[in-house]
Amino acid sequence: MKKRYIVAVMAIMAAVAVASAGGRKLKTLPSGFDYNVVENYFTTYLGGDNAPYVSDFSVKPAKVGDVETRVWDEWRKANTAVSEERLPAAVSPLRDESHYRWQLPASLEPSAVMPYYFGYKGEKSGDGYPLFVYLHGSGPKSHEWMTGVKLGQMFKDSPSVYFIPQIPNEGPYYRWWQKSKQWAWEKLLRQAMLRDDLLDPNRIYFFGISEGGYGSQRLASFYADYLAGAGPMAGGEPLINAPAENLLNTPLTFHTGEKDYGFLRNQLTMITGAALDSLQRLYPGGYEHLVELEKGRGHAVDYSVTTPWLAKHVRNPYPKQVNWENFEMDGRYRDGFYNLYVNERSNADESTRTRYSMTITGNDITVNVDEVKYSVAKDDKSFGFSIGLLFNREYTPATTGNFTIYLNDKLVDLNKKVTVTVNGKKVFNGKLSRTLGNIVNSCARYYDRARLYPSAVTVDLATMTASE
Repeated sequence: MKKRYIVAVMAIMAAVAVASAGGRKLKTLPSGFDYNVVENYFTTYLGGDNAPYVSDFSVKPAKVGDVETRVWDEWRKANTAVSEERLPAAVSPLRDESHYRWQLPASLEPSAVMPYYFGYKGEKSGDGYPLFVYLHGSGPKSHEWMTGVKLGQMFKDSPSVYFIPQIPNEGPYYRWWQKSKQWAWEKLLRQAMLRDDLLDPNRIYFFGISEGGYGSQRLASFYADYLAGAGPMAGGEPLINAPAENLLNTPLTFHTGEKDYGFLRNQLTMITGAALDSLQRLYPGGYEHLVELEKGRGHAVDYSVTTPWLAKHVRNPYPKQVNWENFEMDGRYRDGFYNLYVNERSNADESTRTRYSMTITGNDITVNVDEVKYSVAKDDKSFGFSIGLLFNREYTPATTGNFTIYLNDKLVDLNKKVTVTVNGKKVFNGKLSRTLGNIVNSCARYYDRARLYPSAVTVDLATMTASE
């Protein structure tokens, strides 16, 4: 009788273990594991096959750091082996005598070559150089590009490294946020994250002037989770193009002339400032910003104040409050943002968007997922077309879609139970496994050494269920 009881208890424990592992019975990662299979997966992933890595191995808590280091090493090997144009291995002082170039995919933009300057100022210290990405204005591109180098040499932000690209094509392709340039930014971020011999991955900044101001404002909202700050100047996007909510953990400085009437840049700058003021009141300690209309100035402002302000800020890759309106930019969406990853969007098309709002308190995670529908509350047609100034947004709880919450011990205590509540319903309550699969998948999806996550919870909004 006693033997039967022990067998029954063991069966129950085994069933619980399988359930907690999402239906898979996990084995402990062996000490002699062949990491070549991970490198091979990364090589396939970089080649365009985005299927997730599947593994039946759990990782002991004491071994997570070692496994993350080894996975990152395999990621580095796969990136080194792939055939692509890279950031230069030897970096010179920032000057205008030499430059480099990347060929952008013809499928995204025809005949698109992006020349760029890449150079340093001052002596590297601490965790590496901060990286400033400067986006030029919309005049003749050769002149604007050269001006960017001269400004970069003058700005008082040393020590620093600058990436100064030239727009590949003028005319309708003169936008820094178009999908061909998104390809370049994601390549730049991926390669920069691998250059820990040179760069500090927690001090990357986008900034720019005029067209570069528009571009850096949009890119700041789109790529906020990679940035330590952003600094548009002499720009002004309608907030439908650059949702301010996404900047909860990304400082923004914004300077425009009070007499910069072109395309309502002065008005739109102040609307952005007012939105950030309001959000900062709702989230004390978040939404740090400095938005100013410079008195008496038109389209030219004091460009020298932006990078010293940005250089004071360091990215927090593990915020416990995240707001993310997943907006499309030139037809593309982000798949991930901080520790959230979208497996299936809730919005069927561009008529609505999906907004995720996450708060972590102790080991309790609360996520609200809504579909967002915009309507224009106030616009201006004085330039011959409508410029949206103010917008109404209607939020409806999402009933479709699927997303993953990646976790590590900087976000929760993985030795204890984790509770996940989504749209008011508790969908998960239990201890989470630490797995090789989560570490590998988060590495491939974020290409960010700081965001290798051993644990994850995936939520299906149609059924309101969750699993590891």
